[in-house]
Amino acid sequence: MTDDRKSESGSAEVAPRMAVLRRHLHDAVPLDQAATDAGISLRTARRWLARYRADGPAGLARPTRPEAGKRTFPKELVELIEGMALLKPPPSIVTIHRRLAAIVGERQWRMPSYGSVRDIVRRIDPAMLTLAHEGAAAFRDKFELVHRHRAEHPNAIWQADHTQLDILILDAGGRPVRPWLTTVLDDHSRVIAGYMVFLGAPSALNTSLALRQAIWRKADPTWPVCGIPDVLYVDHGSDFTSLHLEQAAADLRIRLIYSAVARPQGRGKIERLFRTINTELLAELPGNLRNGKPVSPPRLTLPELDAAIGTYIVATYNVRPHRAIGVPPVDAWRGDGWLSRMPETLEELDALLVMVAKPRIVHRDGIRFEGLRYFNPTLAAYVGEPVTIRYDPRDVGEVRIFHRNVFLCRAVSPDHAGLSITLKDVQAARIAYRRRLRSEIGERKARVADYLPAILRPLGSGSVRASTPKPTPATSPEVTRSKPRLRTYYEGE
Repeated sequence: MTDDRKSESGSAEVAPRMAVLRRHLHDAVPLDQAATDAGISLRTARRWLARYRADGPAGLARPTRPEAGKRTFPKELVELIEGMALLKPPPSIVTIHRRLAAIVGERQWRMPSYGSVRDIVRRIDPAMLTLAHEGAAAFRDKFELVHRHRAEHPNAIWQADHTQLDILILDAGGRPVRPWLTTVLDDHSRVIAGYMVFLGAPSALNTSLALRQAIWRKADPTWPVCGIPDVLYVDHGSDFTSLHLEQAAADLRIRLIYSAVARPQGRGKIERLFRTINTELLAELPGNLRNGKPVSPPRLTLPELDAAIGTYIVATYNVRPHRAIGVPPVDAWRGDGWLSRMPETLEELDALLVMVAKPRIVHRDGIRFEGLRYFNPTLAAYVGEPVTIRYDPRDVGEVRIFHRNVFLCRAVSPDHAGLSITLKDVQAARIAYRRRLRSEIGERKARVADYLPAILRPLGSGSVRASTPKPTPATSPEVTRSKPRLRTYYEGE
């Protein structure tokens, strides 16, 4: 205890004791009456009065004791107790106290009480205990200094990361699944530049699609964030360390910086964003997970969840004041007005980021892909030629066609012109078509079983054939000789 704390505690003790003695000394109240009114014994009041007459008001303060465990025990004993407490796994106070019994007897030390051992252990630096018991990683996360850095201007540093959302949705087959979210966050303004909601494990494609949305201009004028960042800060996931992302970053002149392995401190801003989305938005949606269990049955599909997250980002998160910077993120990104660095065309950006490329042959009626047909008059000169198509899985209503790595044209599906068709929509339609066919097959097989004669029965996978009686083996006109049998005889005596 410091001298200042000792003086404060001493003053707090002296004041009520002086109030009791003042009634006796100045107001001529009998000491026993003053003690009774104060709720103390006469013996205590007499002891206070004696100490006051001997040392004045200072004598009324409680005498200080030497600090337990430091002055009342040998230094070697205190260090022994501290050393035992730092062992791994950490022993309990009872274990330390029991182990001391044999050592104290040999050294002729005074045996400390259980409470004294506990006080000595409690005074050990928590950082030292964490380092000894939990290791360097836990010590670093709890006690090392953290330098909080903020980019000097918008688009100087973007952060990208994934998280598995605390919600269940329905996939194309109607099964409950847990989706993932990729977000791209501007470090200076905390504005969300782009995002991607998907099913399955994170991949380089999902990262590329989130970056594509972040870099290119949005159709919504209330979401003005766009441009190529100077630095992209990511972790060591396989999708972020892929060769494709490194090549795209080099072509776009983006410097990739990877966070230290197993060091989450550098990604604190985007981790807080994920917590905000989980606790604010997803908590109000059906299928929300709490402690790993759904609060309500899942009802949303992937497009519906995508729309809900997009609305939350544009209408709530980006436009409300951020606690860390004091202004709305979108206003902090706009600043005083500036020009962001942009790619020349969307085709150039897609060629770098949208990785999905498929080889195809140009037919007389166009190009066929995923059950759809794509046509453009430019393809008339390339019938029979191999080409490469590139497409955005979020909208397969249009593809971009390359011939020998040279862009030819855009081709659209005439049957779905003007509509936005996702690859997941196509897959869902295929699944629904197969289910309908299987249902009809089952119904027609049931009718066959009802109407066919009893002599007919279905065999195999729906095939039906007449069951004919087994032919009786023809008897030979020749006389069949019986094989000789071994005869046994009884031999008597």
